[in-house]
Amino acid sequence: MAKLLIHPAGETGKVHDVTPASAGWGYVGFGLHRLRAGETAREATGGTEVILVLVEGKAHIRGAGRDWGEMGERLDVFEKTPPHCLYLPNGTEWEATATTPCTLAVCAAPGKGRHPAQRLGPEGIELTPRGQGTNTRHVNNIAMEARDVADALLVTEVFTPAGHWSSYPSHRHDEDDFPRMTYLEETYYMRLNPPQGFGIQRVYTEDGALDETMTVRNHDVTLVPRGHHPCAAPYGYELYYLNVMAGPRRQWRFQNDPDHDWIAKRDAG
Repeated sequence: MAKLLIHPAGETGKVHDVTPASAGWGYVGFGLHRLRAGETAREATGGTEVILVLVEGKAHIRGAGRDWGEMGERLDVFEKTPPHCLYLPNGTEWEATATTPCTLAVCAAPGKGRHPAQRLGPEGIELTPRGQGTNTRHVNNIAMEARDVADALLVTEVFTPAGHWSSYPSHRHDEDDFPRMTYLEETYYMRLNPPQGFGIQRVYTEDGALDETMTVRNHDVTLVPRGHHPCAAPYGYELYYLNVMAGPRRQWRFQNDPDHDWIAKRDAG
């Protein structure tokens, strides 16, 4: 099994490069470029579709034969404004030149060429609360199931307040058994505010065959190949994460850990 916690390779350049081969699975890829003003990243999508997410900062982007102009608005991810995003199908190329210091995420999954290149934000993305009490978090749905904008990718941002839990109650989506559950691999790209903080994520299966608890820090990535995957932000530190999910079906169906499902049932009532 691949290591579930991945630290950034450096402070600038392409600091993350998760591929299906490196993760030991079949669908999700995730890259992260941290660019200084004036620096350029460029890639070909090959057999994958990608969603470029301007996590923070601005960049002039060209892709799929078009000039999309300068994209990006928030200079700090914890401004929580909707992100500027761009969908590019398989078989295309893209280039991003940072016009300010820029953090650019590249979310990838196998593409089928069914959707055209298009902007996905900030229009159509609204920060929405989810959960109750210390399970409250705030979500920017970039490309979830309700938006028919991708072949396989599901992408969302989550802001978890200090002292709160997220991806909770514990749930899993590791069986291809629609409509009960869908098989979706998942990555988390983590940020902390203030940046010297840490968060906690546990990835575990009900039978105990997999049970890892990880300390996550600023710019870390975690892999969720299977099992439940709750995370938490300690007092004093906000936790942000960018989720990328993909599998054989572009639908998100999950089941809660039976031991903790009572929480979801109580809150729903």
